[in-house]
Amino acid sequence: MTASPILIGCDFSSSPSKRKPIVVAVGHAKSGRVQLQSLLRFDTLASFADWLKLPQTWVGGFDLPFGLPRELVETLGWPNDWLSCMQHYTALSRADIRATFKAFCDARPVGGKFAHRATDTPAGSSPSMKWVNPPVAYMLHAGVPLLIEAGVTLPALYTPGALIDESSTPALSTPRRIALEAYPGLLARELIGNTSYKSDDKAKQTPERLIARKQQLQALEVGQTRLGLRLKLSHAQHDTLVDDASGDCLDAVLCMVQAAWAQAQHEAGHAQYGLPACDPLEGWIVTA
Repeated sequence: MTASPILIGCDFSSSPSKRKPIVVAVGHAKSGRVQLQSLLRFDTLASFADWLKLPQTWVGGFDLPFGLPRELVETLGWPNDWLSCMQHYTALSRADIRATFKAFCDARPVGGKFAHRATDTPAGSSPSMKWVNPPVAYMLHAGVPLLIEAGVTLPALYTPGALIDESSTPALSTPRRIALEAYPGLLARELIGNTSYKSDDKAKQTPERLIARKQQLQALEVGQTRLGLRLKLSHAQHDTLVDDASGDCLDAVLCMVQAAWAQAQHEAGHAQYGLPACDPLEGWIVTA
């Protein structure tokens, strides 16, 4: 019997820094309990890219969009095959992306400026073409190429194979790494409704938000979610998650719990890690 893979959850930043690093929660699951082992921080995209290429077996939930809305792609006349579309998108600068997407929105009626993916409604997520508040279009632009370069499998979207030059790095032929698009807000809303629990703005890091983080962790630890999982933390880990007013560490853990659910679906025989049949250009948010 093979051991279960490592579980990871990633709170991603398209412009990481020492103040606002990419945070990765690492853990494992057994018998419906998800154990947090460690929290990793990466203050550059390059250091995160190096970590992705390490020869490990994992299933991960990543808080960044993996695809663009089909309506947007077809309107712009971009390639409608996922990998070709991502390669086209990666070649653009952020300024190009902003100008192109702004022109698309400006040509549309009020109330329907953005194009959406089919997963946005059930997940309650922002459109993946949004370039501000949050800049998820830039997160896609920065993050997806790193996953492709590392030879990671994205179920329903991309399986590395002949398209990758395996001579370039030994990590590409190593044990499987499975990346799923995750969205911590989806699980957070299930736990505490629309209560705000985080802010990067010091002035908004209030006692009320701290209480909301505590409530969220309490609900996770007793398994009050439809995912059927319970989070296991040490006292020190609990304090770290509560004390991080930005919510980045907690968001990484929420993504890890979503990855644990996906791994359980896979172990139960679901080849696509619990993802429904979805548009192979747009992708889908796990657990939505």
